[in-house]
Amino acid sequence: MKAADCTTCSEPILDDKLCCPRCGLPGQPVALQTLKHQVKPEHLETVETGSFKFCRTATCDVVYFKDRGTVLIKADVRVRVGLKETEDPVPICYCFGFTEAMAVEEIRATGKCTIPQRITAEIKAGNCDCEIRNPQGSCCLGNVSAAVKKAMKTIQTSPALA
Repeated sequence: MKAADCTTCSEPILDDKLCCPRCGLPGQPVALQTLKHQVKPEHLETVETGSFKFCRTATCDVVYFKDRGTVLIKADVRVRVGLKETEDPVPICYCFGFTEAMAVEEIRATGKCTIPQRITAEIKAGNCDCEIRNPQGSCCLGNVSAAVKKAMKTIQTSPALA
């Protein structure tokens, strides 16, 4: 694997650890199939030109990037990217439409959240399509669990929100 110089990293890194040109953190590989389903039509040719990575940094407006500084930002994709959103609706599951607000609502009403279990049941039934629907191109369950933990903590530490 050839090394790529990342302008914001301290040393050359391997292509599979390519850094986002805006935030400087490594990205995760994204399949071409995911990219084609996520980008707006005017960017379809751009994604054909090489391997892109997904930027997980919440405060970075870059969604996808590749070597030589090519980036696709939030405005270039067709869906809201939950990891990068702070205002409702913040998606946490792209296959079944769950949002952070739904998790909060269920926790307020029942003291718990069954969204992760409901998604797990759908995955087991073969009804999930995260590789295409999730902008990360991977299963959303980790993000869902993190969002539920965050919501539980927020409600427990802020009684006024309960």
